[in-house]
Amino acid sequence: MTLKQIAELVSGELIGSPEAGELIINGVSGISDAKDGEITFVSGAKFTSKALDSAASAFLVSEHLAELKRPQIAVKNPQLAFAIMLRHFYVKPHPVMGVSEKAHIAAGVRIGKDTTIYPFAYIDEGSVVGERTVIYPGAYIGKGSIIGDDCVIYPNVTVYNGVTLGSRVILHAGSVIGADGFGYIWADGRHNKIPQVGGVVIDDDAEIGANVSIDRATTGSTFIGRGTKIDNMVQVAHNVKIGAHAIIVAQAGIAGSCKLGDGVVIGGQAAIADHVNIEAGTMLGSKSGVISDLKRGVYFGTPAMGHREWLKSSAIFQKLPDMKKHIQQLEARLAALEEQKDKGK
Repeated sequence: MTLKQIAELVSGELIGSPEAGELIINGVSGISDAKDGEITFVSGAKFTSKALDSAASAFLVSEHLAELKRPQIAVKNPQLAFAIMLRHFYVKPHPVMGVSEKAHIAAGVRIGKDTTIYPFAYIDEGSVVGERTVIYPGAYIGKGSIIGDDCVIYPNVTVYNGVTLGSRVILHAGSVIGADGFGYIWADGRHNKIPQVGGVVIDDDAEIGANVSIDRATTGSTFIGRGTKIDNMVQVAHNVKIGAHAIIVAQAGIAGSCKLGDGVVIGGQAAIADHVNIEAGTMLGSKSGVISDLKRGVYFGTPAMGHREWLKSSAIFQKLPDMKKHIQQLEARLAALEEQKDKGK
């Protein structure tokens, strides 16, 4: 692919000699790993030194770097252009393989055209699988579930009964969608299970990482909004509502009946107590703990507090050993003064 073609693909401005446009690019790589014949990106001026040391033949930049004496393509967002290039060079469409004879397709299942179902997938009664969807080996689709168009369900995913996926949803390996919510009532000396009779709805363009658990609602539906991305090993409990285009990072846990607004970002290993509302656009730092509603803002710590307050508290926390030592010295001096006072009586 020529550099001129790449500039057209990413809607960028080619910077260099006219001959530069005919330069052949045969791969895409990170700035430190790029080789001759490949293109990479420079996300800011602080990476200029790395670019100078890079072996890449061309660069995606936000503005011309005069000190970089190699062809460049100026774009509004170099990282996005880099993602487009990765997709173009390396991400190939899933081949249409049809429905394997070794897959189990139960009675009443409806399957759209150009769909691929690999061996040992199990599609239970009354389910619907949309067009161009791919279901890999070992996946289970429960009774009455609806899978939209252009979805990808990777190996060993479990979709329980009555789950609905929109279009272009990706479920990575080992995830469990629609297991029972964790609901019990203590009575008569034992835990009594609350039947979980609701469902799960995952809207269009959501992506669910590996080994994620999204529980079905007690009644109604647990809901994951359009374009939301959930990282590996996240727990989403029953009746949680997550808005559009949220980011939930690995090992976060969201307890039952929480509501997270559009564009919320939850850091890794953060924990959110039940029935908490978090406003749209809020950012929660990793390992933070939330026990009450949060207005839009940036929060860290346990219990979660505003970013500025957390920075001040963290600075004080680091000084606690010295403060303790100083207090002990003051206490000793005070005790000595009181002893002298008592002797003078």
